[in-house]
Amino acid sequence: MEDRRSFLKKMAIGASALAVPGALGSLATSCGERAEAAEAAATPTVTPRGAGLPVTGTFLDEISHDIPHQNWGEAEWDADFSHMKRMGIDTVIMIRSGYRKFITYPSEYLTRKRGCYMPHTDLLDMYMRLADKHGMKFWFGLYDSGRYWDTGDMSWEVEDNKYVIDEVWERYGSKHPSFGGWYISGEISRATKGAIDSFHAMGKQCKDVSGGLPTFISPWIDGKKAVAAAGSALTKEEAVSVEEHEREWSEIFDGIHDVVDACAFQDGHIDYDELDAFFEVNKRMADRYGMQCWTNAESFDRDMPIKFFPIKFEKLRLKLEAARRAGYDKAITFEFSHFMSPQSAYRQAGHLYNRYCDYFGIEV
Repeated sequence: MEDRRSFLKKMAIGASALAVPGALGSLATSCGERAEAAEAAATPTVTPRGAGLPVTGTFLDEISHDIPHQNWGEAEWDADFSHMKRMGIDTVIMIRSGYRKFITYPSEYLTRKRGCYMPHTDLLDMYMRLADKHGMKFWFGLYDSGRYWDTGDMSWEVEDNKYVIDEVWERYGSKHPSFGGWYISGEISRATKGAIDSFHAMGKQCKDVSGGLPTFISPWIDGKKAVAAAGSALTKEEAVSVEEHEREWSEIFDGIHDVVDACAFQDGHIDYDELDAFFEVNKRMADRYGMQCWTNAESFDRDMPIKFFPIKFEKLRLKLEAARRAGYDKAITFEFSHFMSPQSAYRQAGHLYNRYCDYFGIEV
């Protein structure tokens, strides 16, 4: 004997089957009414929506060392690329192909010469296949031996990457239409020993081997929030001035602009009321040397004692709006999968995704 709930459910299904085209019209009307009602019920804002520079690129941080690993396989990464695409991301950048002994692809050179661990899967191939599938451009991040962090001398990175660049281009470059450029992964903030020569050598080799594909760097500004990730301090007393920043980076740009096409300064090391001053200088320098001016809009929060959680949306909004005011060419982020993805291990990341999409009028 059917209970009352089962009977009513059956009757409802039968009624919907009998209702012909008019029912579809009613359904569409009701969906439209619900959408209008949802829009009317949305939280009102006191600042304009969509005034910032949209994020159209993200780093992929598979070799993590200061944020937790999410242990995703290809199914999870495929889903994440779909979330990225929906948000408007067209560029993915593998932040590094290896860090110290952990690597993303089975490199004969790095396993044999540097004792690196053989990876369980070929993550580099997976990323490029997913970029091919989702119609994105993939940028390859060079190997980071860790020796620069130990010695302060960037020239160490040139020797290993001589082999990595050739190996990767020969093995992957011609096979994937998504291979769109190179990320020179050494991170510096100021005049650093060997920086100009190292950036130039690696940038030139990347271009020579790939027929001129573009290259970029993503340094950090030595601002008040440029403190050690492992320490408890959130700020420091000594910070670079806008004038010092322009002087030092003009010298670096002068030495590398012929082989480095874009610079994406990390935006999290300066305070929010300093954004316009530094961003204006960054754009002026890039224009002077014929380089693209990008922003690395960090989607994690540097203002909290717990490192690192997804950033408060208001802070990300301030940074993206400053980038648009300065006339920046592109916004990328570090990094979508941990700090903005709906499937991140951090629940707050999905909420940040929703607030971002609401701000730019993106349907999710």
